[in-house]
Parts: sequence; C-alpha cells; structure tokens
Amino acid sequence: MRKYILYCIPIFASVQMSVAQTATFKGEVVDDKISIGYGVVTGDVDGDGKPDILLADKKEIVWYKNPGEKDKPWVRYVIAKDLTEYDNVCIAARDVDGDGKVEVAVGAQWNPSETKSSAKSGAVFYLDAPADRTQLWEPVRLHHQVTIHRMQFVKTTDDTYQLIVLPLHGEGNIGGEGAGVKAIAFDVPEKRKGIWSYQLLDTEMHMTHNFQPMEVSQRFLGMAVAGKEGVQVFLNGATGWATSGNWMVTGNGVGEIRTGSLGNNQLFTATIEPMHGNSLVVYSKDNRTVLTDKIKEGHALICADFFGQGRDQVVMGWRNPNVVGETGVRIFVGSDSEGKKWQEYTLDEKIKMACEDLASADLDGDGDLDVIASGRATHNLVIYWNQRKN
Repeated sequence: MRKYILYCIPIFASVQMSVAQTATFKGEVVDDKISIGYGVVTGDVDGDGKPDILLADKKEIVWYKNPGEKDKPWVRYVIAKDLTEYDNVCIAARDVDGDGKVEVAVGAQWNPSETKSSAKSGAVFYLDAPADRTQLWEPVRLHHQVTIHRMQFVKTTDDTYQLIVLPLHGEGNIGGEGAGVKAIAFDVPEKRKGIWSYQLLDTEMHMTHNFQPMEVSQRFLGMAVAGKEGVQVFLNGATGWATSGNWMVTGNGVGEIRTGSLGNNQLFTATIEPMHGNSLVVYSKDNRTVLTDKIKEGHALICADFFGQGRDQVVMGWRNPNVVGETGVRIFVGSDSEGKKWQEYTLDEKIKMACEDLASADLDGDGDLDVIASGRATHNLVIYWNQRKN
C-alpha cells in the first residue's frame, strides 16, 4: 500500500495571487553542439555580479559567461576536460567563501554498470580556480564511492559548508539489489586543495537517483533522498548524519524530488515517478495529485515562483519521446490552496528539447526567474526567458 508524509519545514511566503499568471517564455539556444548535458547549474563564476551557466558535459566541464545584455553571445569557457576515462555526470557550484565567486565540484567516471571496482566507477573532484577563471582549473581528487551520480553544496552553519555526494548504486549491487547506497558528506575545508574530511551515510536504500536539501534561512537541516524504495528523510545533527525514520513516499520508486510552497506556510513535494518515469506527482498534506502521466523518462525538476504569485510553480523536463513523439519542458501553475489543481503550459514549442537537466536563475536582472535546460538527444543548451514583465 502506498503511503506518504509531507515532511514540514516552515517557509514564510507572501499571500498567493488569486489569478494564475499565464506562462509565457521565449527560448534562446545558447549552444547547439553539446554532447549530453548531464548537469546544469548557475552561479557567478567571474565575480561580475551576474549569474553564469555551468555545464557538466560528456568529457568537458564548461561555463558560459553572462553577457549582461540580451542578443549578445554567451561566451563558452572550458573549466576541465578528460578528467576520467568515462563521462562526467554531475556538477555543484556555490560561493562558499563569500568572495562573490562560486566554487565548483564535479562527479565523473560515470560507469553505472560497474559497482564493484572504485577504480573503474565513480570519481569526485574539487576544481581549484586559477586567477583567470577563463583558463583551465586544477582538479583535486576527493574520496568517492562507485557510480557517483548527484552532488550539491549545502550550508550547515553561518560559515561552514558541506558537499553532499550521492551515488546511484551501493557497492557490489546488481540490478538495484545488495548493499545500501552510501552518501558522502564532505566538510569543505578552508584550504580546499588539501584533505577533505567526510562522513559516509548508509542510506539503506538500494538505488538512489537525486536528493533535495532542506534549508531554512540558508541553514541546512537535512535532505530527502529519492530512489528505488521511495523518498526517505535524513537529518544532520550534533553527532552527524542519521536516518530520521520518516519516509515521505513509499511503495513506488522516485527519480526526481523538489519541494515548493503553496503560500501561507504550506509546502508541497514534487516527484517524478518511478525512476526515469512517466508521472509528475505533487504531494500536499494528505493529497497525492498526478499532474501528468504522459512523459517518458522524466529527468529534471524545479519548484520556484516564476510569476510573483507568492507560491511556487513546477517545471519538469523529460528526455525520451512519449506516445505522441514529444520531448520537452513544461511548467505547471497551481490555482488552489491544497495543491490539487494545476494548469500545464509549454515553455517554447518551437525549440526541440530532450531534457536531461534543468536550472533556474534571474539571468537578466529583471526580478523574474528564467529557466535553463540541457538537451540530451537534442544536444542543446537553452535559456527560456521569462516574459512576465514584457
């Protein structure tokens, strides 16, 4: 039997608008020659005050400089290339030292069928930036498990950060059976080219895919991990990491997870089910609402307020053609306080997008969030410009 619990953390949001905003975006292809586009994130790379785009592609880690004006090109720079024999697979970027420039970590050696040899599967690198960040960065190899798959920098105290890294499989697993996946929680040191201490967290889950950090007022409390068995909550306390005993979702595999706000201190959780699945689902209080089951290999998810409603919308992308031959990115706009009623919109139907990953940021400084998508089979990196104020 399926059961689910919404894991509540207070979020203070303004009162929601009573009328749903029409979803209007305009797509711009930034790069039409990417290989796969495994992971895309945003952050200020060069310290000019504007968010740039960072991409973990098949064999290169790159960043695209924000030109600061529309209709000007996003210049592409290579951060690192050929880090390992196999592909890069994930990227994390965040300003952890307060200098206005992001630090970058990446996962590589993507060889998911190899779960026994850590030499042949999985790699984690911190990329140490040179004075001129348009040049190649120095890779610093860190501890890893097999099948490294996802990572994020999270804030634990006012001046302390961790890098959380999540593998796909446990060591020695075959077909999602065997040992539990061990997540890695690195303490980010002041001297980042030195030794990074870490804690291993046995998730007791046999295949994981993504995770949602839980931060309140930029303080990290824990994370919700999505995988084969559902979604489990882990807490970071005085003695380190531990399972909370709370399962947000059980009875169905979950590939992607993000949390959002309905306004008035009400949360929802959005998931793609099962792993690489066909359904976008929203959980709110005791409700489970399927927003669509018409996708194939859903692989990307964002919850954010794109329209100034005081509540979040859900952006979802999938990478394989569905029954009518479509891939793409959709946004779902809610219209009720219980999270049951949603309207689906296409961001830009003129651009083909087999979506591998998504990110959001206010790229043009107009106060509205834009959407960035990387396309696997379509080999493109696309900005969907938010047209709300145009």
